[in-house]
Amino acid sequence: MAKVISIALPKGGVGKTTTAVNLAASLAVAEQRTLLIDMDTFGASGISLGFTGGTINAGLYEVFNFITNFTNAIHRTELKYLDFVPCNVQNLQMEERIQRLADDRSMLRNALRSVSREYDYVILDCPPVLRGMCTNALAASDSVLMPVKPGHFGLDAVDKLFAYLGYIKEVVKRNIEVEGILLTMHEPNTRVTDITMRELGAKYKKYILETIIPKNTALSEASFFGKPAVLYSVNSRGAASYLALAREIISHNVQRAVSPLQPTVMDQLIKQA
Repeated sequence: MAKVISIALPKGGVGKTTTAVNLAASLAVAEQRTLLIDMDTFGASGISLGFTGGTINAGLYEVFNFITNFTNAIHRTELKYLDFVPCNVQNLQMEERIQRLADDRSMLRNALRSVSREYDYVILDCPPVLRGMCTNALAASDSVLMPVKPGHFGLDAVDKLFAYLGYIKEVVKRNIEVEGILLTMHEPNTRVTDITMRELGAKYKKYILETIIPKNTALSEASFFGKPAVLYSVNSRGAASYLALAREIISHNVQRAVSPLQPTVMDQLIKQA
């Protein structure tokens, strides 16, 4: 049975899509059967994997509208163990339609039932707004991973999301856990970073992951070429950090993972970086 993880935070520019794409790719490198789903109508995950309108057959829009089944929306990627489901929203009318459909919080959860045994991990790339598609994702998730860019607004967003998880547990009756808080775009020895780490540690110490994602140009460049960092620049610090994140998450969930961790693959790639 797949572990479903939402990558969410009610704040833009913190690295949600970068984390979703590169974590999913790194899990695939570790030979974990992984499905990445784009819950954001902007479609950034698809762009980061090289999917454009001409290469998309169907997506969540068609699934939520019962035009096609979930299996037909799954696209293969360059990585053997990574599949992808785009959002496939092409205009404002489609966006308004899917947002209305997302008010039914069970849409994604019901759709995932048909494929949950085919994957070890399902990664959901959520929009920066909690209502609508993000709520649908959280209602289908076992846990949530919170990417946090150092700064005051990021800290406020963490507080807001923790409060919202209480709402999810109460209204949706979903016992969603916190997979962890991930510090992204890290710049060491800066005052903002130090303050952010201190504040997070004071309130959420047990949730902070050991892995830290550095500010790294390779991560930004990779999306322009439609590739995850592990395929664009495996020797970069960014790629190595997401491989380390995948290892940390797998180790936390090793008893739930269907397939065993293949440490030799990841060890070799991290050593190259």
